[in-house]
Amino acid sequence: MIDGREDQAAGLRRLFRQTPPAVVAFYVTGRHRAGNAILAAHRIAAQRQRVLLIDEAAGDEALAETLGLAPGPDLLQMLDGRLTLAELLQPVPGLFGRVPAAAAALALPLLDDARRACLVQAVRVLHRHAGFVLIHAGCDSARDPSPFVQAAPQRLLVAEASASGATDAYRVIKQLAAAGAGSLHIAVTRARSSDDARNFFTSLQKLVRHHVGVPLVWLGEVERDDLAAGLTRMPSAASAREEGATFLRRLAGTTVWRQAGASG
Repeated sequence: MIDGREDQAAGLRRLFRQTPPAVVAFYVTGRHRAGNAILAAHRIAAQRQRVLLIDEAAGDEALAETLGLAPGPDLLQMLDGRLTLAELLQPVPGLFGRVPAAAAALALPLLDDARRACLVQAVRVLHRHAGFVLIHAGCDSARDPSPFVQAAPQRLLVAEASASGATDAYRVIKQLAAAGAGSLHIAVTRARSSDDARNFFTSLQKLVRHHVGVPLVWLGEVERDDLAAGLTRMPSAASAREEGATFLRRLAGTTVWRQAGASG
């Protein structure tokens, strides 16, 4: 648990003692979106401990109800100075915890430099305690990805092996492509067998190749494969540090790069 009394020196020792967390933005499709998202998070936690969920999804796609949690205060509320990170973080058995961030995701591009720096520092502190950071985004937001999604070094789509899962997956991929996303990792869940999971991915890959053009990378089956290994394959620890630093730097410069993108 985060200790609100942790001094700066202790924080720095913790920061340099452990490898920076992998940061992955992910979307989940199908009839059981919240359940599928939580299953994927727990599977990654079993392979890499201390998974932090930054939950920017809103409404029915938010994970609080399925996790048996109250909606909770939003990361944005850190800015009024009355909320500590220990109060913000919602513990989840088997995971490091959940941080609601729907309001923060909407507000970040509009914040002034001082408030944006405060929010990014809160995320930086959370990172020091996590081994893996999953940014859970709602499918309806794919057409306009949040600053958290834009800043994440990797993007994962967890697709349910069902008709609705396939339809939702294609729509999300198409919208992300229109927003400028590059390649996407794909993990399949609720397939009847490993062969069915691969066949589902192959069909989706063929459709996307012909009509969208975004490369899809097979990550595996949620229930059977090591998703964390596929998401953390890097040539060196230096690359991991660089990706973590890039994520935070992109968040800190949100207003700059969002405006640049709008004018391009």
